[in-house]
Amino acid sequence: MTNLAAEILNTERHPNAQTITKVTHFTDRLFSFRVTRPQSLRFRSGEFVMIGLIGDNGKPLLRAYSIASPSWDEELEFYSIKVPDGPLTSKLQNIKVGDDIILKTKPVGTLVVDALIPGKRLFMLSTGTGFAPFASLTRDPEVYEKFDEIIVTHTCRDVAELDYSRKLTEGLASDPLIGEMVEGKLKYYPTTTRELSEYQGRITNLIESGKVFEDLGIEDLNPETDRVMLCGSMDFNTDVRKILEDRGFEEGANSKPATFVLEKAFVGE
Repeated sequence: MTNLAAEILNTERHPNAQTITKVTHFTDRLFSFRVTRPQSLRFRSGEFVMIGLIGDNGKPLLRAYSIASPSWDEELEFYSIKVPDGPLTSKLQNIKVGDDIILKTKPVGTLVVDALIPGKRLFMLSTGTGFAPFASLTRDPEVYEKFDEIIVTHTCRDVAELDYSRKLTEGLASDPLIGEMVEGKLKYYPTTTRELSEYQGRITNLIESGKVFEDLGIEDLNPETDRVMLCGSMDFNTDVRKILEDRGFEEGANSKPATFVLEKAFVGE
């Protein structure tokens, strides 16, 4: 192979490349970005895909990321943490409009309404970037068609880290597609664990004490009528799973729907 041929091959676009169309930095730890959507990609709101960049060794460096945009969106949105020494996020946080990322077009995941049996209320409990799949689900008409009430909780360390979820949920009422469906159905409950805010504390403690239900003016969790989705750290998932199972909830899956589901794949770097 000639040097010229090698240079041409090295500059060829990756077959799974998609183009960055928008980047928004919320804090020095959190950012979101939008990319072009492959025509072949079909997914259910709440699912995740593998995305990444070419590593220093020339090979793709991929991680699981929940799709934050709803299934009907013409583009794909992602919400990410920044880790200075993270193999992927240390590079991903520097992307700009026009850059390419690699995106595998095989969506998977358990945070989908199909994995839950019918119910009246849907609770979406999240920490950090675990809000991403709920950013997708809260913009999907199917969620409002299947449930009478949707309660979204998001716990972060500081108030600024809640910007993404707050702006998104506040904008739902004026959304031309689902605005009328959202009105009176969606309740948003943001909490912080470090900085002083209106609602403080870990959501696990607020559930066990009953404060979250008191603050929202709603009844306590009931496996007969309620369905729950969890997305956060491993510790968070473990703690909330125990709370739910102690109350009679059963974990579901795509193959066997039940009363709660959690996402085991998440970005830890």
